Amino acid sequence: MTAPPPAPEGPALSTVVAQTADAYKIYGSGDTEVRALDGITVGFDGGRFSAIMGPSGSGKSTLMHCMAGLDRLTSGHTFIGGTDLSTLDEKDLTQLRRDRIGFVFQTFNLVPTLTAMENITLPMDLAGTAPDQPWLDEVISTMAIADRVHHRPTELSGGQQQRVAVARALASRPEIVFCDEPTGNLDSTTGHEILGFMRRAVDEFGQTIVMVTHDPIAASYADRVVFLADGHIVGELPNPTTEQILDQLKVLGD
Repeated sequence: MTAPPPAPEGPALSTVVAQTADAYKIYGSGDTEVRALDGITVGFDGGRFSAIMGPSGSGKSTLMHCMAGLDRLTSGHTFIGGTDLSTLDEKDLTQLRRDRIGFVFQTFNLVPTLTAMENITLPMDLAGTAPDQPWLDEVISTMAIADRVHHRPTELSGGQQQRVAVARALASRPEIVFCDEPTGNLDSTTGHEILGFMRRAVDEFGQTIVMVTHDPIAASYADRVVFLADGHIVGELPNPTTEQILDQLKVLGD
């Protein structure tokens, strides 16, 4: 197994949970070659809320998908903890995603025939593991869906469905949660509620969250924003404000 690179400098006592080393993702060849990721090395600390931003086509979703094991790099390495994803076969990669990573998507991805509770516990049911009931109860309470857990997705509003999706991502206490435009299908008020819940998951539960977003307001909930352009990291902001993010995006032409 290839050893992970040295951790990027960060807060004292922080632990890098996810990172890439010289990561390339190339589509096509010759005149049609597109370098979605062009030699990216970056790490994300545990117990922090990070955002990835950049213009359309910058590589932000590709970076997240490769870090989460949903896609494979053309070359380079991606690590979850000390595990090099490039060394895993499809079976082991599937198990890693199930056991160590949580996911929140723009489209909720709930199973329509299952209740909210059944959707929340589905990853653990598939793994054959029992939920930690006190933790599960706390997550459901924090997401404010205790009175909706016996309803199916069609009986829930978009915001309630996304709360269920966030609860599902947190329920197994994964090492990291990856979020792809988690508020993209929500109105602004509901979106802020979801982001507030995610912020609490980091601050109160010690969860690690990495979120791809195009929304400066959403990104302002993060502890750190990493900016991409043309497959390269071109900057970052610690403790960002919406105004600082907007200024950076203007420079990038988003």
